[in-house]
Amino acid sequence: MAEKKKSIHSGHRQRMKEEFLARPASFPDHKLLELLLFYADPRGDTNPTAHALMERFGSLAGVLDALPEELGKTPGIGAHAVTLLKAAKELSGRYLNARTSVAEIVQDTRDAWALLRPYFFGARGERVCLLCLDGKGKSLGIRVVGEGNVNAAEVTTRGVVEAALSLNAAQVILAHNHVSGLALPSAEDKVTTRHLARVLDTVGVTLADHLILCDDDVVSLRDSGFRFLE
Repeated sequence: MAEKKKSIHSGHRQRMKEEFLARPASFPDHKLLELLLFYADPRGDTNPTAHALMERFGSLAGVLDALPEELGKTPGIGAHAVTLLKAAKELSGRYLNARTSVAEIVQDTRDAWALLRPYFFGARGERVCLLCLDGKGKSLGIRVVGEGNVNAAEVTTRGVVEAALSLNAAQVILAHNHVSGLALPSAEDKVTTRHLARVLDTVGVTLADHLILCDDDVVSLRDSGFRFLE
């Protein structure tokens, strides 16, 4: 009987991990806490503990802001869990400071290219990346949204939209490489650009540019006068 319970519990943890990795942005706060506490309590049921934390401190921010001694008063929270929660807050703060660095404000094509270039280094096939920005042009992160062979990269509208929304982007810059030939947009590139611009516009995100890359050359559709929305 004990082995059966252990197997069921193990399966729950694996499902939680898979669910989080598949949809991190939509993962509820209490489940995120439950998942985090797995690593402080490798064998116990952390679901009641996560709910107790949320009820005691009111929100995820409240949990992370709580003093260590107050966290320790919650049933199921020991020294390992307290340390883990405080480390999670410190890590989050340092991440936000790094992401909001003035050096990562994108003002022109050169700035965008500097951030995107490492994602295309050594690529043998075509790749599509999305540079996500806030309303002031600060970089929020880069997501690979398509991979392909030497002739084409597969990119889905849903993947682009989900990537933009997951980082709360106000504007995005699309970029893809041409493995051979020139860094010039094809007719298909232009059609895809307008389609994505329209779809992103419906969810409040602006497609600010589309960069075509080839070796050390880069062409900006925006700088070329291309109209994204007609």
